Amino acid sequence: MKKVFLLALSLLFVLNFSGCEKKDKTKPIKMHWDRDMCERCDMAISERKYAVQVINPKTGKHHLFDDIGCAILWMDDNKIPWKDKAIIWITDAKTGKWIDARKALYTDDRITPMAYGIAAFTKKTLPKGEKPLTLQEAIKVIHKIEKFNQQKQQQGK
Repeated sequence: MKKVFLLALSLLFVLNFSGCEKKDKTKPIKMHWDRDMCERCDMAISERKYAVQVINPKTGKHHLFDDIGCAILWMDDNKIPWKDKAIIWITDAKTGKWIDARKALYTDDRITPMAYGIAAFTKKTLPKGEKPLTLQEAIKVIHKIEKFNQQKQQQGK
């Protein structure tokens, strides 16, 4: 009986500490650079300093993007009902580390994968002399660029 108890206790210990624990679905997942595809434009995500993950807070499903512009427009285009509650992670344009997109500071003068020009930073990594934008201000820039792109496309037809 003692052996069975020790075996069960050992098995419980191994299962408890061997990766069977629940993963936090609100955190960014590991990216497979140059293999994961952007949910909106279907391009491979390779730029490590402009990637975005949008997480459905109810299901924990991660949606991957190569540019914050793609993420914002994907939510608009698909009329995502949980958009205002979405958990959004973006990589810091200086360090490449994941940061909370709602708390990040933005600039609109970078060369980004989809040419929206928006880059995210923390207070510490924001380049000196840059006037930072909030997420809402960055979204306005994205919408303005997209509107311009659509008008240009219509003129070309």
